[in-house]
Amino acid sequence: MCGFTGWIDWTDDLTKQAATLEKMTCTLAARGPDASGTWISPHCALGHRRLSVIDPANGAQPMVRTSIDDDDYVIVYNGELYNAPELKRELESRGRRFTTTCDTEVLLVAYMEWGSSCVERFNGIFAFAIWNTREQELFLARDRLGVKPLFYARQLGRFIFGSEPKSLLAHPAVKPEIGPEGLAEIFMIGPARTPGHGVYRDLAELLPGQCATVNRSGVSISHYWRLESRPHTEDAEATASTVRDLLKDTLERQLVSDVPLCTLLSGGLDSSALTALAVRYYKENGQGTMHTFSVDYVDNDKHFKAHAFQPNADAPWIERMRDHLGTTHHFVQFDTPELVEALRAATLARDLPGMADVDASLLLFCREIKKGATVAISGEAADEIFGGYPWFHREDSLNAATFPWALASPMRAELLSQDVAAWIRPLEYIGDRYSSALAEVPKLSGEDAAAARMRVMSYLNITRFMPTLLDRKDRMSMAAGLEVRVPYCDHRLVEYVFNIPWEIKMTGGREKGVLRRALEGVLPDDVLYRKKSPYPKTHNPNYLTAVRSRFMEVLEEGTSPLLPLINVRKIREIAASEEASSNFPWFGQLMSGPQLFAYLLQVDTWLREYNVAVR
Repeated sequence: MCGFTGWIDWTDDLTKQAATLEKMTCTLAARGPDASGTWISPHCALGHRRLSVIDPANGAQPMVRTSIDDDDYVIVYNGELYNAPELKRELESRGRRFTTTCDTEVLLVAYMEWGSSCVERFNGIFAFAIWNTREQELFLARDRLGVKPLFYARQLGRFIFGSEPKSLLAHPAVKPEIGPEGLAEIFMIGPARTPGHGVYRDLAELLPGQCATVNRSGVSISHYWRLESRPHTEDAEATASTVRDLLKDTLERQLVSDVPLCTLLSGGLDSSALTALAVRYYKENGQGTMHTFSVDYVDNDKHFKAHAFQPNADAPWIERMRDHLGTTHHFVQFDTPELVEALRAATLARDLPGMADVDASLLLFCREIKKGATVAISGEAADEIFGGYPWFHREDSLNAATFPWALASPMRAELLSQDVAAWIRPLEYIGDRYSSALAEVPKLSGEDAAAARMRVMSYLNITRFMPTLLDRKDRMSMAAGLEVRVPYCDHRLVEYVFNIPWEIKMTGGREKGVLRRALEGVLPDDVLYRKKSPYPKTHNPNYLTAVRSRFMEVLEEGTSPLLPLINVRKIREIAASEEASSNFPWFGQLMSGPQLFAYLLQVDTWLREYNVAVR
């Protein structure tokens, strides 16, 4: 994985802007700690930071290839093509020649051969930009599920882009400003932000499955992929077999690496399945022992209390899978002071406030993993795709006229200052975003109301909630120079599972039942039928004490740019109440009381560190 940035300018000579390009590129050093490169022409400037995974000795970027017509094509790329070997063989059969074994060259040559339609052939996670010197045209694209990020700013005669907002903000023409929509995203949508919305004024994000062409005529953006609704014709047994085959093929493609690789193991269904399949593949191919990693928190065993969203602790199940599979396991543990201190670093990694302690702990976790591996396999997205979250199974969520993670919107709106609430129209904003999402859902003719509602829930989770977790995983892992691969996000698997009827998804009367059926014989039965447990968080009451105390200091100090935006009196009441230590629903099931104060601390850090102007 890597990071890239650059810009097109039709009115300026960019060969005189080397210092600006270098500054923009340097902001992405954590994403690519192994190498750095830039390329400049009069109207196009490209910068790249490299994390070497495939063919470390070659594949430097920006990479330049010259066609038989003497056209130069220049690429900057972040991601992995999992079908690169097949594409390379096909391209060679068409007369193309290669000088490296890296997928960067495969992607570039694929574009030279097939033009913009090349993206339809790719299986992988990617964001890239290719400049054609003869046509004076830039082509950009992002993978189908949005695993890899790509931000941009459109200005008169100028187009600026990069892997993270920080690279664009390093350009003098991009200012850290937000308006009413940005504030609504921060305070009402929260970490589950609207895909494509850059939060900063005039900043946007290329949507998953989109590509863009930039030339003197302007900017053209289009979709090359969307989720589609189709009839499902297989029975439960055949469906489980197809899921198993797709998952196995997907994982084996993603186990290719020229640097140390590991899996993240929580002892739950999703990560245990990937680890079991990976261990089996390693044994069959004589690749040695698989290393696994897990995260936990000091004294969690003393303070954990089961609830609907996290019914049991992970530690005993991790040990169960470690012993069953014979992996070399690394237990990583953090204490409260570390989590609190990491809130700032997590904010800087995202360029925005995020999922508070969940972001902070993931950043710390990735730093520890990086000490022993460069690539990790993770179980993200299975719950969104297969319907594993509690809100798929609760009537209040299913019948709500809003996102299932936004049920507490009226309560969140009460935490805004009167002026801000009047400016951003918080509940209207949530309603508008929900209506826009509903309008996108691809309908299936003849589907009954109950089945149609579950299709809506699946669509909302895949296109609105899943990007939150993918963004978190990308930003925290890449801040540590760690590449994380997410097999459940293979577009073939997502397309197939999206159209599985709900009654088959619930095979055996269990959430993710068809996935459990697919994994019979792969996992022990007790692990196979364990209730879902999400990414672990600290249950230590010291965490609430610490973040509440820090936030009260912010209030007492009285100089924070956050204060005019929030209802200080209301938040003081919460801090002094019993609600502060309970599951106060700040972002539905995303945040409890402790996370409220941690999130507000992140907002305060962001406003100060980025010198954000609200206007």
